[in-house]
Amino acid sequence: MDEVVVEKVLRAIEEVPPGRVVSYGDLGALVGINPRHLGLVLRHWGDNVTWWRVTNRDGELPPELLARARPRWQQEGIPEKPDGRGCRIDTHRVDLELLRRAYSRATDDLDDAAG
Repeated sequence: MDEVVVEKVLRAIEEVPPGRVVSYGDLGALVGINPRHLGLVLRHWGDNVTWWRVTNRDGELPPELLARARPRWQQEGIPEKPDGRGCRIDTHRVDLELLRRAYSRATDDLDDAAG
């Protein structure tokens, strides 16, 4: 796995503010990778970032992650969907333009190093 890509993914996730969520697809488009690739990065290197702020496009997570995410969503004021299968991404999606700008600043040094 490309270390620069991993670092870009992790930095992008850290730019999602508390109380907001983003989809794998939106974050993958920002970083320039496939959403499934992004999921692999999270699975292997995401324990030390705010992984619970990244969901599928419907605000859902796999059952094994959902149980761990719920208390964090509650702490950040992100409500669950009525069916309990995820969070209300429709009302708590991050502003993608603000995220793009923050991500650009957060990865400036990586872009410079890559040439």
